[in-house]
Amino acid sequence: MRALSPAALLVLAAALAGLLCGRAELPAPRAAARRKPNFIIVLADDLGWGDLGANWAETKDSPNLDELAEQGTRFVDFHSAASTCSPSRASLLTGRLGARNGVTHNFAISSLGGLPLNETTLAEVLQQVGYSTGAIGKWHLGHHGRYHPNFRGFDYYFGIPYSNDMGCTDTPGYNLPPCPACPRHGAAARYGSPGEGSVPGLPGSCVKKDCYTNVALPLFENVTIVQQPVNLTSLTAQYAEKASQFIQRASQNGRPFFLYLALAHMHVPLAAPQPGSPGRGVYGAGLREMDALVGRIKRAADSHGEGNTLLWFTGDNGPWAQKCELAGGVGPFAGVWQRQRGGSSAKQTTWEGGHRVPALAYWPGRIPANRTSPAVLSTMDIFPTLVALAEAELPPNRRFDGLDVSSVLFRQSDKGHKTLLHPNSGAAGKDGEIKALRLAQYKVFYTTGGAKACDGSVGLEQHHQPPLIFNLDHDIQEQEPLDVASREYQAVLPAISRAYAEALQDIATDNVSVADYSQDPTATPCCNAQHVACRCQAHGSRAALLDHGTERAKRLCV
Repeated sequence: MRALSPAALLVLAAALAGLLCGRAELPAPRAAARRKPNFIIVLADDLGWGDLGANWAETKDSPNLDELAEQGTRFVDFHSAASTCSPSRASLLTGRLGARNGVTHNFAISSLGGLPLNETTLAEVLQQVGYSTGAIGKWHLGHHGRYHPNFRGFDYYFGIPYSNDMGCTDTPGYNLPPCPACPRHGAAARYGSPGEGSVPGLPGSCVKKDCYTNVALPLFENVTIVQQPVNLTSLTAQYAEKASQFIQRASQNGRPFFLYLALAHMHVPLAAPQPGSPGRGVYGAGLREMDALVGRIKRAADSHGEGNTLLWFTGDNGPWAQKCELAGGVGPFAGVWQRQRGGSSAKQTTWEGGHRVPALAYWPGRIPANRTSPAVLSTMDIFPTLVALAEAELPPNRRFDGLDVSSVLFRQSDKGHKTLLHPNSGAAGKDGEIKALRLAQYKVFYTTGGAKACDGSVGLEQHHQPPLIFNLDHDIQEQEPLDVASREYQAVLPAISRAYAEALQDIATDNVSVADYSQDPTATPCCNAQHVACRCQAHGSRAALLDHGTERAKRLCV
């Protein structure tokens, strides 16, 4: 590799210093840019469609979100682009399915790669037209090297680089099975992880199934690990504070802003409820905490957004049913056909409970209040819609699965997707392959399977030719597929077959990316490999810089 010139080294050092201190500022925008709308995307984790009172009357733990629905528009046929973490987030930030952007399953703590670098994120597009961009919360699209959010269009990042159960903490909270706290004494950290995240050929860090015990969960501010292990008890308050500060700072600088707030709620582990808390136990307490956080962000947007801020709330996938009472509710989307045959029909599946998620949009004076839209929409629509509202341009030389749904937001129509594809997300079939789709009111399965359920059952993978077809207008529970010999089935099958073939051909002829899923233990975020569980940031200690070169980490005074 050719050595950098002294001038290039100075430029690189200045840019890195800006990232570390969180003070990097772009030149002031032109006056016209200040008229661009602000955007806040709040993405909940493992939230059920039935967890909002606005959706499901039995729920009493979401007063702020219910108020948001009253003051904005509620979408009742809104879908995540996949029903597991990394693929869903990649699709939201690119407007493209995993079959196009390359992200088809989750990344690990030791992943070298992430969302392919040739894919353009929403943050990068908005950054180019003058936006201040911030990401707070869960990332899970690669943390090593240039896959880190600071190199994917975000001026500022504060959060956990993956799920909040992918590392031990001193405050482990509630999980099933329960996980122990990080060790405080013993040998230095070993890199490994349970299940999918394990590094082949290396000793695992798991002494308890499904728990990470020897590598602590890290908290980043930009490229610096500021706490390891994370204090989960104070994490919600920190997210709220950092989000409010970002909104206020962007407003003071006169720049339009884009804030992507990816919450830890309602993914396990869940925090212990406060003494005397009302409602449905641990899960209800977590739901109320999330709801209060969203309420605080809404107030910050109202105070500093100058009446020109779109707040869009939704979820990454349905509830994680195997967590039993620590999982959310799917509402009416029970996936009865699958549940009768074993397994869950929620997260990781292509049943409605896996990908139909809550969605609310709020923009005073622009988006109608107290409205319910039946349009079939997707998290992938966020990308092209915000790009259009910002008067930016879609990235060239690729196709998008998302639509500009501005007209739906502003009540000019309720026309969404006629065809919507649902990729395999872990329960059955090859990850990322399209084996289920929606055509108008019809839900179609070429492959079915159930994820692990609370009772431990798993639904066997089954292939269907001709496909199973459910009419959701009459069977929202997906209980009884249409009789293959029926007039309705025979009438709709040709249109379904044609739409499916055209969709697969469109993907096959597109500019398709391939994600790097290789792993290396040295890619595991670790602020001090000499300490047990990578422990650092005890009171008064220094933080650590995650090195994007060859060394594991460097000490840095911040």
